[in-house]
Amino acid sequence: MKQIYKIAGKIIEISSRYEAIHEYCKDYIFSGEPDFKINTAESDFILELTREYTPDELENLILYKKLSEKMPDYDTFLMHGSAIAINGAGCIFTAPSGTGKSTHSKFLCELLKDKAVMVNDDKPLITVSPDKKVTVHGTPFNGKHRRGNNISVPLKAICILERSEQNNIHEISYYEAYTTLLAQIYRPATHERLAKTLELLDRMNGIIKFYRLGCNMSINAAEVSYNAIMKGE
Repeated sequence: MKQIYKIAGKIIEISSRYEAIHEYCKDYIFSGEPDFKINTAESDFILELTREYTPDELENLILYKKLSEKMPDYDTFLMHGSAIAINGAGCIFTAPSGTGKSTHSKFLCELLKDKAVMVNDDKPLITVSPDKKVTVHGTPFNGKHRRGNNISVPLKAICILERSEQNNIHEISYYEAYTTLLAQIYRPATHERLAKTLELLDRMNGIIKFYRLGCNMSINAAEVSYNAIMKGE
């Protein structure tokens, strides 16, 4: 099975064994000459046998991993986080799994209603162009709740979430954020693409802002982050 899609501004041909990936990506169908092609082989499945997925779920995972491997060639990388757009400006909330990124984004959408739209609730792609414009992209691979849209918006900030009894937020430097950012990005297998990914990460320094949010998973935490990061957008 074969289909062409446009994801994060790139035209990609995906060939698969199972139909599920094409249902997954149906909102991104496109026509044109692909920038690159990805597919799955038996060896890909053997490498991932320890994972508890159905075959079609496993293929989705393998294909997105292959897509993410290619993206640094186009000034783009993957970050594990929940990306939301507020009046057209993007913010990514990132943290280790289970911290509450999706819950916080959901509260923001409830709080702001039509002002807010989900970009990608799990694995957004970020482009940092040579002229230092930073863009966050929706992709079909947007988490178990499938919260996201086929949109791209300028990225204004990345906010690191931590659990706290009292809601609080403060701006931090890129260097203070770096360890967490490094843990939450996809790190390609090849030395060249890993080096390019780290270069793209460094490019964001001085362009976007970084915050640390201590939150208690209430809608008040959403008010705190909105007022500090996005108010006025």
